[in-house]
Amino acid sequence: MENKKYTLKELTLYFLKLGTWGFGGPVALVGYMHRDLVEQKQWLSEQEYREGLALAQLAPGPLAAQLGIYIGFVHYGLRGATLTGLAFVIPSFIMVVLLGMVYQLYSGLTWVRDVFYGVAPAVIGIIGISAYKLTVKSLGKLKINEIKVNWLLWLFYLLAVVITIITQQEQILLFIGCGLLYMVVKAPPAGLRKNPVLPAVLLTNLSFWSYSKDTLVEIGLFFLKAGTFVFGSGLAIVPFLHAGVVIERNWLTENQFLDAVAVAMITPGPVVITVGFIGYLINGFPGAMVAALTTFLPCFLFTVILAPSFKKTAGNASVKAFVDGITSAVIGALVGSVIIIATRSVVDLPTALIAVATGSALVYVKKVQEVQLIAVAAILGILIKSI
Repeated sequence: MENKKYTLKELTLYFLKLGTWGFGGPVALVGYMHRDLVEQKQWLSEQEYREGLALAQLAPGPLAAQLGIYIGFVHYGLRGATLTGLAFVIPSFIMVVLLGMVYQLYSGLTWVRDVFYGVAPAVIGIIGISAYKLTVKSLGKLKINEIKVNWLLWLFYLLAVVITIITQQEQILLFIGCGLLYMVVKAPPAGLRKNPVLPAVLLTNLSFWSYSKDTLVEIGLFFLKAGTFVFGSGLAIVPFLHAGVVIERNWLTENQFLDAVAVAMITPGPVVITVGFIGYLINGFPGAMVAALTTFLPCFLFTVILAPSFKKTAGNASVKAFVDGITSAVIGALVGSVIIIATRSVVDLPTALIAVATGSALVYVKKVQEVQLIAVAAILGILIKSI
């Protein structure tokens, strides 16, 4: 704590730049932080970085934003966490609001619809590959031996896939139930070992300033709930958002939702910032502000509350088991959500080919980025529709 190799201003400016130019999704962003802050600038030790990354994976919150907030907290406490978090998120928030303004103005034009005809299946391909990577990273490879070791997590995962497809809703109680059950089976707390009775209570047009106060409250409550259950990757929020804003509340159409996910892919910074675009389409700029603030608030609070005692928390086997159980169900819900969305956006042979080609490019073409694939898909959409 006493050997600060950088000022708070320098750190804040770094995250402002990263939020402005940092493309590539959460894995790329945390890689940039390690390269820049640990290897090159040596502002953080390897141990400090690893602790921050572990906390980002353990607590709910988008991975890259959570790590950035932790890094600000390491030497500069609450003030550092606040400034680095804001600096990281604000550039991409401004971009998605501007894109939301343009989208509302021009989405009725034929060429814009043609662009998103190609972009929608490309987004499916990107999310599909991301869901596969998250599955392998969290549950293990699709090999008999590894499945046997984590059979219960795989069961939670498949259960979440099926229930998400059937109900087309976010199942928060399912996630919490999986977490509690896995904790009890894998690493029951000391109190449960003495008394194996579960607790009785379970954790139960361009109208920039035009908005509805009632809808703002509903937006705030919905996105606060969504932000509380984003584990590991911003894409884990997709099933919550899809079920809530498209199916249950009818705030957006299916195409608008896919366009919102595409916007998150083509802008730098955390993928979760798509909530700003969604909030803008629902309720103007106030809606964008409320959606973004309430989504990132749990991430911020968990970091500043857990960071001081994190070494002790991180070593708690019960906490780890609880998070593993929730994570397996959340990723299963993501897969189920991808299947639901794919049935509505992959509507013909060209869109199917675009989705498959996008996913294949991410797997087999080195150094290709999502933003490049979406640009190509947009051009293909225009060309296909003009034939």
